[in-house]
Amino acid sequence: MYQIEEKQFGRLRYLLAVHESCTAPDAAYPTLLSLHGAGSRGNDLSILKGAAAITNAEKLDIPLRIYAPQCYADTWFEIFEQLLAFTDFVAKGPTTDKNRLYLTGGSMGGYTAWQLAMTRPELFAALTPVCGGGMYWNAARLKSIPIHAYHGALDTTVQVTESINMVNAVNRSGGNAKLTIFPEAAHNAWDPTYSDLAYWNWMLQQHK
Repeated sequence: MYQIEEKQFGRLRYLLAVHESCTAPDAAYPTLLSLHGAGSRGNDLSILKGAAAITNAEKLDIPLRIYAPQCYADTWFEIFEQLLAFTDFVAKGPTTDKNRLYLTGGSMGGYTAWQLAMTRPELFAALTPVCGGGMYWNAARLKSIPIHAYHGALDTTVQVTESINMVNAVNRSGGNAKLTIFPEAAHNAWDPTYSDLAYWNWMLQQHK
């Protein structure tokens, strides 16, 4: 069971979804920062309550604290400095296990997750971008982070080569990245990703 609260950090509104085993205020827990795609932009946090990462974590009974901010601008990159401040806030939180802070995002959020990890590589124990992409020429900044990317083979919104290029660039730089391509999936690669218990098990095994 998860408790879900609506909260605010500066102008950025967010959901905090907490598994029932991760509620003690004087303990630190594995924590996931989850970034939504373009379809969830706005000022209505109820949209995020149906997000695949949160709903599947609850369905599969995954012991986590999940922070899910909502982008009120056209893209995350327009408010990237605010997102950085929010990320630092999450990372420094007393209930966040500093060795088990994870990052994910889908579509627009997938692009942002790649960039956020490049900007704050020291914070994250694992990165799991879904149907995203990024600046593959800067991938060396990610060589210390375990990465598992996901993409749909039939995606015409974000070409699968976006994930392929990033994963290959990380590995050429001496990093540890792998890619799962769903052969029957189009742009919606988030449902098969987050509904798979193996996804969560792999992520939770990662420690800084």
